[in-house]
Amino acid sequence: MMEEAELCFPQLLNVSCKKYKRPHSETMFIYIVLSFISLLTVVLNVLVIISISHFRQLHTPTNLLLLSLAVSDFLVGLFVMPFQILLTEPCWFLGDLVCVLYHFLPFITLCASVVNMVLISVDRYVAICDPLHYPTRITPNRVQICVVLCWIYSVFYSFLFLYDNLKQPGRYNSCYGECVIYVIGAVDLVLGFIIPVNAIIILYVRVFVVAVSQARAMRSHIAAVTLQWSVTVKVKKSEMKAARNLGVVVAVFLMCYIPFYCVSLSSYDITIGSSTEVFMMFLLYFNSCLNPIIYAFLYPWFRKSVKLIVTLEILQPNSCMINVL
Repeated sequence: MMEEAELCFPQLLNVSCKKYKRPHSETMFIYIVLSFISLLTVVLNVLVIISISHFRQLHTPTNLLLLSLAVSDFLVGLFVMPFQILLTEPCWFLGDLVCVLYHFLPFITLCASVVNMVLISVDRYVAICDPLHYPTRITPNRVQICVVLCWIYSVFYSFLFLYDNLKQPGRYNSCYGECVIYVIGAVDLVLGFIIPVNAIIILYVRVFVVAVSQARAMRSHIAAVTLQWSVTVKVKKSEMKAARNLGVVVAVFLMCYIPFYCVSLSSYDITIGSSTEVFMMFLLYFNSCLNPIIYAFLYPWFRKSVKLIVTLEILQPNSCMINVL
């Protein structure tokens, strides 16, 4: 329970927001846990960015998408989470304009994460369902263009939703000391969650159906194995493993995002700064910390790259040519 209320700005008796004090133990717990998660998110995603950027073997279309995802996750850990810690306080002391500008980065990074997940799903869909045309359709240059368009779209999307708040910062605050912005929730729900999530689910269901049919075909023709077939099977298994691993990334992404948008869909009001609001937002951001942890468990190249980075072997000449696969 909150203790008795004070004013955020005692000198502004009639317009100041009330300041509800949390128990000291709860405040310390929130600060320590969220700060640790923020630091861990930054460190792990830096390792992903260095790994994929440095080692030539990792310059594949799929890893370029993972690199883009790691950049958005890194920005979440470096900027979004620390400011979110400030928002856990009952009062906002940085002014109305800073409040609006702060919300730009979460909008951009979260939108970029969603679009990157859609691109990853498309990449795996083509790799599994149309493997013969994958090298010609999914090229590094095309993926780079898609990544650039992803970030441009994310910036435009964020500006579109926050433009009205920029025209008159603080217009939606009920008192002095709040940090409240207004977005059209239904539009954000449809464009930012329902459409991309449905696209991701449909693509992965299709990948799963094709994967099952391929596995059955392999078992039924196992007696007629040739050298060429053996090579094909290895390629298929490699692509299937990549699809499975990225499927785990997508599943964790959905588990972190769905609760927040389900609350939005239910029209349930959450008090700004409440423990529920803090939990919902950090569950959303915690996905940025979980992604590199998933890589550490599922990708041997990431574990090997981290070892080379930590031991400073990447500083040696031609270290970018080291075999990490």
